[in-house]
Amino acid sequence: MGLVKAVDGFDASRGLRFSTYAVPVIMGEIRRLFRDGGAIKVSRSLKELAMRAAREREAYVNAEGREPAISEMANLLGVEIEQAAEAMGASLPPLSLTRSADSGGSDGDGDGGQIDVPVSPHEDALVDRMALHQVLGELEPHDRSLIVLRYMQNRTQQDTANRLGMTQVQVSRRERAILARMREKLTG
Repeated sequence: MGLVKAVDGFDASRGLRFSTYAVPVIMGEIRRLFRDGGAIKVSRSLKELAMRAAREREAYVNAEGREPAISEMANLLGVEIEQAAEAMGASLPPLSLTRSADSGGSDGDGDGGQIDVPVSPHEDALVDRMALHQVLGELEPHDRSLIVLRYMQNRTQQDTANRLGMTQVQVSRRERAILARMREKLTG
C-alpha cells in the first residue's frame, strides 16, 4: 500500500527522485500497519495446539520436575519440532517494540506483565542518509569531491584546496554555494 500511495502522491515537479519520496511513504505505511494492526493474529488450530502444549508442559513439569525440551514437547504433542516451537511461542505475550520503558511495563499498570523492548527509530536517519546520498550523486564530480573531503573525510578548507588545486577562499565560497543547493534540494 505504501508503494501505491507513493506512486499516487509523487510530484516530479519538486525535483526529487521517486525513491526519495517513496521511502518515507512506505515506512509510514509499515509503521501504521504495526500501530493499527493490534495484537498478532494466531490461527484457531495454532491456538488449540498452544493450549494442548501448555497442558502437556504443565503435566511434564509436575512429573519430571523440569521443563521439557522442544523435541520432547513435539513427541508429547505428536507434531514436528517446528510446530511445537511455534505453539509454545504462540502462547507467549507479544512484546512491544515501540513503547519506551517510562511509558509503563510490568509495574502493575494492567498490561498483563508485558515486556517492553525499547527500539530507537532508525528509519528517519536511514531516509535522511538515502536522500543525502542521492543529492550527492547529482553533484558535479569536482563539487562532490569537495563535499566528501570536507564533510566525510573531515579535511580542512586549506587541505581540501591543496588537494583540488584551489585556494582556501575558493573552497569556502564554493562549499557555501554547494551546501545551499543541497539544502534546497533536500527540503524541497
